[in-house]
Amino acid sequence: MTTVRTEIFRQIAVTLTITGFFVMQASASHAFTAEAQRQCTGDAFRLCSSEIPDIGRITACMVKNRPSLSSGCRVELDKGLAAAKSHKVAEQ
Repeated sequence: MTTVRTEIFRQIAVTLTITGFFVMQASASHAFTAEAQRQCTGDAFRLCSSEIPDIGRITACMVKNRPSLSSGCRVELDKGLAAAKSHKVAEQ
């Protein structure tokens, strides 16, 4: 029973972390979507499970492992990074 609860907690933590990543990267033109969560949850578990639940470390891990991400997650990550970049340029 404890193993099941731990796994459920980890899944919730990953979901919240991925949500946080995309919300932090979001601009008015690109907000977090359920599609981004769906595309990236498996990659976060596969590539960055040791970084859970630290949002900053998962973000760095996902960016570092971009070539190993699934194509769907890579698209969502690129959207988030592009939105963050354009948001920074607009602030300057």
